[in-house]
This record gives sequence, structure tokens and C-alpha cells, in this order.
Amino acid sequence: MSSQQIINGFSKYNKLAKLELIASRFDNPDLIIDELKSYWHEDAALQKLFDEFSENTITNFFFPMGVVPNVNVNGHHYLVPMVIEESSVVAAASNSAKFWAEKGGFHAQVISTIKIGQVHFIWKGAIEKLRALFPQLRQELLLGTQHLTESMELRGGGISNIELIDKTAELENYFQLKASFETVDAMGANFINSVLEEFASILKNHFADNEHYQSQERDCRVIMSILSNYTPACLVKTEVSCDVACLRNADIDDPEDFAWKFEKAVQIAQIDVHRAVTHNKGIFNGIDSVALATGNDFRAIEAGGHAFAARSGRYRSLTDIDISNGKFHYSLTVPLSLGTVGGLTALHPMANFSLRLLHNPTAPQLMMIAASVGLANNFGAIKSLVTKGIQVGHMKMHLMNILNSIEVSEREKKIATAHFANHKVSFTAVKKFVIGLRKEEKIEKF
Repeated sequence: MSSQQIINGFSKYNKLAKLELIASRFDNPDLIIDELKSYWHEDAALQKLFDEFSENTITNFFFPMGVVPNVNVNGHHYLVPMVIEESSVVAAASNSAKFWAEKGGFHAQVISTIKIGQVHFIWKGAIEKLRALFPQLRQELLLGTQHLTESMELRGGGISNIELIDKTAELENYFQLKASFETVDAMGANFINSVLEEFASILKNHFADNEHYQSQERDCRVIMSILSNYTPACLVKTEVSCDVACLRNADIDDPEDFAWKFEKAVQIAQIDVHRAVTHNKGIFNGIDSVALATGNDFRAIEAGGHAFAARSGRYRSLTDIDISNGKFHYSLTVPLSLGTVGGLTALHPMANFSLRLLHNPTAPQLMMIAASVGLANNFGAIKSLVTKGIQVGHMKMHLMNILNSIEVSEREKKIATAHFANHKVSFTAVKKFVIGLRKEEKIEKF
């Protein structure tokens, strides 16, 4: 890339200047600017808030927000918000939620809520000496971060443990401080990272100022201080169960055969990585949508969840199935680091609305709700796969996107929707139908 192509100081441009630069890359810059401005919020103060959520913002990118009714978690009924562009995901969650609400709902429990942060450092010294002095170092770390942890401790959180991890067998002179945190209703990333960076300073001073270390042991090179998005100790489990005979519905005319095929589908996801990834993706369809709606970090959640799925050394299903003694029992165990206070949960008006819609849950309650929606989506996907197939329902839900993409009129949309209520949906079939419809209309006019 030549120097003429490099844009310097773009972040310092005002918003209009950014728009003008971007629009200059098109043949019709004025239309491009108008198009981007059309997605701005009419409330200038609210738009300013949206702009400040990110960097180099030029406009808003809209996603639909839907609601899943009948989500019964531990006897409490919820209307759960989902932010996702795929209508079949919301439909599947809704159908599954109602299916299980009629059978006692989801039974969920939070197993633990601990999060992990690490200080990664290189130190050339005797591990025995460091282990012997670690109680002293641990006390220095706790005392030196009291000004950061005091407020969190008042809410029932704080630092729950600090460990010294020797990784020298894998990387020369490499050690970790591994700290465990309880962040109560906050996701806690900023809190954890602030504490860890203070740990790093205290750690370096510990080596530099402690007379027990030889001169060659006084140099500590901190590589980085950061929370981990792998949270296997921030864990939630949700499950559904009923008599096999009670599985019968409009799509399931043979409950025993359905249960057998469902069990095999889950077992396949436990032994085949190709199926396991898609199986778990169906779970995160639901979890991510709830995370987005409530202002949580779905990317961190996914990364941690997939790592958990591979914790045995082999990537597997996050769900477990047990069919015995005439009972169908299906469960999901997944790490979920969610927050209901701080960050976007308070600042974003729709995230705030979503939490109010959920009756202002605590972080553990939101973990149980999100996991239950994840299990609902996964159950719905497998139910379709082992009965009528995934494409029947998915493509019917996708019909509106196809019609919009080929720019049909409202009248054509209405006729096509009625037609495809009883016909298989595909892009080719829909386009062919609309072309035929328009030909008929021309003949009639003639």
C-alpha cells in the first residue's frame, strides 16, 4: 500500500468529515451521505450516546429485536428478548419454550460464578524460593488492591483466590499469577483488568525490593495482565424432562421413535466434531441473542463455551441426554459470564428495557434464562432434524427475506405468502412463482 492510500488521523475527523471521506469512494457521494444519515436516530442526544459506544462511528446498523413468550424457568414465566436477524431462531425458541412450559418448564441452577484473571510473567529464579515467599506476595497483592476491591467486596464480591502457576515446563521461565474473582451482578471485565494491572506493578516491586532474592532474581518481566474469557467455574445447568409418552404432538406421532432418534442425534454430536460444532451453534443461537438484547458480550461467551466443549481434549456437544425408565431427560451445562449492571446494560436504552422486561434479574438469574433459551433452540433444531427436516421450517421463516430481496409489491408478497404456506420454499421456487405471477397479470391486463 502506498503512502497516498493510508488515512492518517481518521479517528480525529468529525462525523461529517468521516462521512464525506467514505462517500468520496462512491460515484454518488451525496446519495451515500443521505443514505447513511437516514439511519441516524432522530433524537440527537440518543444518537450521540450510540456514537460514543464505539469508535469511528458513521451510522447505526439495525438488528431486529424479537420476544420469546412462555419461557418457564424454575416456575417463573418470562418474555425473553432476542436480538438476531434469523427469524427461524426466534420461532424455534418460541415453539420449544411453549412445548416445555406445558411439561413443567426448564429447571436451572447456577453451579458457580467465579471468573479468572491472569498476570503472565517471565522470571529467572528458583521456584522453591518463590513458592516459600508466595504467602507474603499474596498478602501484598491483596493489601495493594484494597482501594480497587473495596466497593466490590461491599456488594459481596472481590478476589476469592490467588495462585502461583508454574508453566516453565512449557515455556522457559514462564509463570502466572492466576486470580479468581466474584463480580456479583457485573460481568466485571474492567474491574478484573484494573486489579490485574495493579497486581503486575506489585509483583515487579516484590521482586525488586525483597532482600530474599538474589540480584539476578530481581528482574520480573510482565508480559500481560488480562482476564480470561474461559470461565469453567462460572457455570450454569438447565434441563427439561418428561415421560417419553408426553413428547407426542403435531410433529411427533411416535414418541418412542422420536426419543430414540433424538438420543442418537445427541450421541453423534458427542463423537463427531463436524456435527458437534453445528449442534453447539444452535445453542448459541439462543444464548447470543439474549446476550445481545441485554448488552452482554456474546463473543466472549461463545469463546468460553467452545473452549468448555473441548475441555476433554476433544470437541463435543454441550448437552447430555438420558432416556431410561420411560423418561426423557435433556440438559445443557455451559459457562456463562453475564452481567446485569454496568457497561451497556445501563447505558443502552434497549438493553436496559430488556432487563426490565425480564424483571431486572440478577446475573445468576440471567445466566439461567439465557441457558434455557439456548437449550430451547437446540431442542427445536434437533426436533426438526429428526422429524420433518430443518429446511421446511427454516425456509418458510426465510420466505420474507427472499421476497424482499427480489423487491416484490405488497400484493405479490401477500399472494406468495399464501401460496408457500403449502409449498416448499427455496429461492428458485419463490423467484419462479413471482415471475409466473407477473406474467399472469400481464396477460390479464392485455
